[in-house]
Amino acid sequence: MPTLILVRHGQSQWNLENRFTGWWDVDLTEKGVSEAFAAGELMAERNLLPTRAFTSLQTRAIKTLHLALGACNRLWIPEVKDWRLNERHYGGLTGLNKAETAEKHGEEQVHIWRRSFDVPPPVMDKGSTFDLSDDPRYAGIDVPQTESLKLTIERVLPYWESDIKPVLASGETVIISAHGNSLRALVKHLSNISDDEITDLEIPTGQPIVYDFDENMQPGERQYLKDR
Repeated sequence: MPTLILVRHGQSQWNLENRFTGWWDVDLTEKGVSEAFAAGELMAERNLLPTRAFTSLQTRAIKTLHLALGACNRLWIPEVKDWRLNERHYGGLTGLNKAETAEKHGEEQVHIWRRSFDVPPPVMDKGSTFDLSDDPRYAGIDVPQTESLKLTIERVLPYWESDIKPVLASGETVIISAHGNSLRALVKHLSNISDDEITDLEIPTGQPIVYDFDENMQPGERQYLKDR
């Protein structure tokens, strides 16, 4: 039966520095590389071998995918990159230290920006340091200037339905290497988590999550591969 593997990228440099990252392209740390490799080793150990791969246009997710696939000897499988699997866009918070931002705006306001379902952070100014409107990888794409989790879901789920689910339904074992919020969008949908409850869900870095689907393409319980 079809099996879906979700992997949040390994620790990034801005994860380590406690900065809002969003769409900005940040590389993995040494720990992040190790986490990605370990994810692939675990897939090999449990004999859960992907046959198709999807990832975002962001380096940390792409590298995580390649390191994990390399560790389980699956670098050769077909792979698709798409911006709709990108991390949530953090708007004007991009690049800021989370603790310093809380000192400036207050813990409660920052918590709302980070964890509310439908309240986005302040918009990013056009032409600012982290504005990606002219980045060639996003040519022809209307790059958002901020996103809530709700807005992230509104781009992730249509892509899931149109591009990923049909591949999965054909009997493939699909791996998606993506980000905390784009994966929360999928998990919310697949595990039928409410708007209120999803705000408390944390997706750990480098820990494969597995869904087995039945013949009607209904997902089973969410499991961490290490616990199977």
